[in-house]
Amino acid sequence: MSETTSGSVTWLTQDAYDRLKAEFEHLSGPGRTELAKRIEQAREEGDLKENAGYHAAKEEQGKQELRIRQLRHLLETAKVGEAAPSASGEVTLGSVVTVELAGEEMRFLLGSREVGDAGGMDVYSERSPLGAAVLGRKPGDEVSYTAPSGRQIPVKVHKVEPFSG
Repeated sequence: MSETTSGSVTWLTQDAYDRLKAEFEHLSGPGRTELAKRIEQAREEGDLKENAGYHAAKEEQGKQELRIRQLRHLLETAKVGEAAPSASGEVTLGSVVTVELAGEEMRFLLGSREVGDAGGMDVYSERSPLGAAVLGRKPGDEVSYTAPSGRQIPVKVHKVEPFSG
């Protein structure tokens, strides 16, 4: 799971991959057809400058195309399967990490929010400040990261375990 090739690999469970693939197939197939019909119907209503239905459908189309591109990239670069424990015990994609964060214990999954149900725990991307700070660390390591406010936040890694969703 430590493959990140410039942060382009996303770890996903098989369930998450299947769910995202189904969403991609719907949006790029029937979803596009439905939206094209709505745009055509709105276009037939006349003056496009003042046609709110047309403009709303075109805006929705832009959002849908963006989501299709995001899903395509995600599915092409995903590493799918159960998270294996790191042989070296370090934090990798798919790790459940227990840390002490500014004096408080916190447990989270390091991975993509697209994983979906993470057993009620927070999910942090490896690109987030906290995720980037703990990626590659081992239990006992102490690091800090810069919060959006500019404040340095101390983090101590306590436990690293594979996610089993």
